[in-house]
Amino acid sequence: MPELPEVEIVKRGLAELIIGLKIKEVDSSWHKSFQASKTDTAQFLLGAKIISVRRRAKVLIIDLDSKYSLVIHLKMTGQLVLRSDAAVFGAGHPNDSLVAKLPDRSTRVVITFDQGKLFFNDQRKFGWIKLLPTIEIPNIDFFKKVGPEPLASDFKSVDFVERFKRKQNSLIKAALLDQTVIAGVGNIYADESLWAAKIHPSNKVKDVSDAKLKLLFEELKFVLKLSIEKGGSTDKNYVNAEGKKGSYLSFARVFRRENQPCPRCGTTIEKIRVASRGTHICPKCQR
Repeated sequence: MPELPEVEIVKRGLAELIIGLKIKEVDSSWHKSFQASKTDTAQFLLGAKIISVRRRAKVLIIDLDSKYSLVIHLKMTGQLVLRSDAAVFGAGHPNDSLVAKLPDRSTRVVITFDQGKLFFNDQRKFGWIKLLPTIEIPNIDFFKKVGPEPLASDFKSVDFVERFKRKQNSLIKAALLDQTVIAGVGNIYADESLWAAKIHPSNKVKDVSDAKLKLLFEELKFVLKLSIEKGGSTDKNYVNAEGKKGSYLSFARVFRRENQPCPRCGTTIEKIRVASRGTHICPKCQR
């Protein structure tokens, strides 16, 4: 599933390319992929102009001048691909649809602008696009429950520690992945930040000191910012607004590095299972 950096990159890329465009048409081949009534589509989507693109956690929000918004969750295999004479942009799950001729058999929704088309591809059909009144978006159950943004300027280390203290008996990795504790963190960034802070992912929160939690917060912010800078974690077929592929995984210190030496101590990195997820650790650095 795309994590915070990947969705942030989608947001930034689309914001450069689609703000100001008008929506002329929408076609959907799967009813759960595009959730909107015909009446709302005709009245609030068709002919509407895009005025902003934003992100909350792993969810993308495209605001329209009709006071409605397209709320998009890519889930496990979702992609957004923009094709126009002026731009080519694609991001999301790294399968060949990002760079293939579209529409293809994974294309669920096609939004036609006055300039170009936006394709929503989703092999497993878990992702969705919803058309909702902009004012109602904060009342969606997910948004009411989701935790703070880790990169928000007003979210401090003391806040991070306080939120984790609520999960005293949880494994530290499980707490990191819990979207009600903190938004947008998935498997890659949990492994990378825990390695950087020298915390074993199966430690319980109550056994991790406040100082270690504050270090984890700083390392998490570092790895999220690095991933955004490098174009996300996708290691193939990611294309950003400048036509460049994501490169973060080539800089990863532990994720997908099993059987390779730890860059800090040289011990062989292992892959174990924690919180029902494949987890990469250095057995020496993370005791």
